[in-house]
Amino acid sequence: MTYAVELDDVSVNYGELEALKNINLKVAEGAFLGIIGPNGGGKTTLLKVILGLIEPQKGRVKVMGYPLNEVVDQIGYVPQISNFDRSFPISVLDVVLMARLGGRVRFFHQYQKEDIEKAEAVLDQLNLLNLKDRQIGKLSGGQLQRVLIARGLAVEPEILLLDEPTANVDASSTSQIYELLKELNKDKTIIVVTHDLAAVSSYFDSLACLNEKLYHHGDKHLDQETTEQVFGCPVDLIAHGHPHHVFAPHGEEENND
Repeated sequence: MTYAVELDDVSVNYGELEALKNINLKVAEGAFLGIIGPNGGGKTTLLKVILGLIEPQKGRVKVMGYPLNEVVDQIGYVPQISNFDRSFPISVLDVVLMARLGGRVRFFHQYQKEDIEKAEAVLDQLNLLNLKDRQIGKLSGGQLQRVLIARGLAVEPEILLLDEPTANVDASSTSQIYELLKELNKDKTIIVVTHDLAAVSSYFDSLACLNEKLYHHGDKHLDQETTEQVFGCPVDLIAHGHPHHVFAPHGEEENND
């Protein structure tokens, strides 16, 4: 079986700090995977390993069955919104077009007609085409997040990685973003780092729990013992104003919603 992403015994150290330890992870093509865990647990590091931005000290990474360096252009990336400079004098269209450079940033670069057409097509798909000339600092948090998703899609990836895509947007925008991702998931593998436990229940089809080690990957309903291993304490969830068990009581089975 070919997996969209496959990590085999991957470990990453920052000096004496062990960020990831012996990670074995297989993500099926077409999966909608949520990654949860405490701050500092290695979630962003894991995304950067899959992207090829961090080389592990041990282990190997495959994407679509190939070594990462052969297919890295198959991956789109949406960074945390807090890492994006909203004051930079750049338009929505130019933000999306930057993805088409493939890392070759040049001043006064002239984009090909094909690049502009593809960027505008992605903006249109995300209902952003009417904002293409707007400076990014003039956007709402939800609009900016969708622009960053558009940039991730502009490389026409098979796999889309997102790091906390709803961390700085309101509840309405959060729902819109996850509905958009659910639609995109019809023909792309999507992996999302999130603290939004309500989204885990409502949208994702699988879950990974990470705190340096991978404690769980699979069904999104967890037992309490696993959550205590990952977070160091029990985790409860209130979704849409009602108690909602993402985490099944230890020793009990819970049906999907």
